[in-house]
Amino acid sequence: MTAHEPSTLAAARGEPSYVWRSGQDRRLRMIARWARLHDAVILEAGCGVGAYSSQIRQHYSPHVEAFDLEEARVKEAQADTPHALVAAAEALPYRADLFDTILSNEVIEHVADDRAAVAEMVRTLQPGGRIVLFCPNRWYPVEQHGHYWRGKYHFGNTPLINYLPDRWRDKLAPHVRTYTARQVRRLFDDLPVRIVTHTRIFGGYDNIVRRFPRLGRALRAVLYALERTPLRVFGLSHLLVVEKVARR
Repeated sequence: MTAHEPSTLAAARGEPSYVWRSGQDRRLRMIARWARLHDAVILEAGCGVGAYSSQIRQHYSPHVEAFDLEEARVKEAQADTPHALVAAAEALPYRADLFDTILSNEVIEHVADDRAAVAEMVRTLQPGGRIVLFCPNRWYPVEQHGHYWRGKYHFGNTPLINYLPDRWRDKLAPHVRTYTARQVRRLFDDLPVRIVTHTRIFGGYDNIVRRFPRLGRALRAVLYALERTPLRVFGLSHLLVVEKVARR
């Protein structure tokens, strides 16, 4: 599969990180800023082919668990993350209060039940541990997961779909969720967590930088600066960090 060809799982599962570039490296630095990685017990929830798990094992901690629903992707991830396994996000095969840190990178929008998946992450997180969650922002001007038209899936970026009313948006993109700030925070309602930080971030735009280096770097610099302004509401993804607290 080339960089321009979607996998057969693109519609149902999205595309994982196949290569490690500046966009992924930036997200890993964000994770390291907001959660414990050094010598921590870590779970990558929805690991794809294991790009983040591999980097964490190389640079931070050997104690990395990972899972994905797709067996082929798990087998690829196992090359660098031996404990990767096949599992559903809604029924994790891990004991309660196990992990120091859980990473969920652009996954919950694809699971069958996002609230159940979040509850399972909280269950397996130890008190004081943190979940770092990235997921699609409803107000980003482009839907990156493709769309359906007349029963046929079209891979790629589609502008403005997410600005439509739900009944129309969900007909064009029934295969993936996108979240407002209120919606993503509500996933954690009635769970024993506190919100540590919540913001929106823009992407890495590495393909643009590769093709048009000067233009791409300038675009990226402008968008990263917007993250410090109210215009971050148009960012690509939510970055939400929550910490588990002990129930009284």
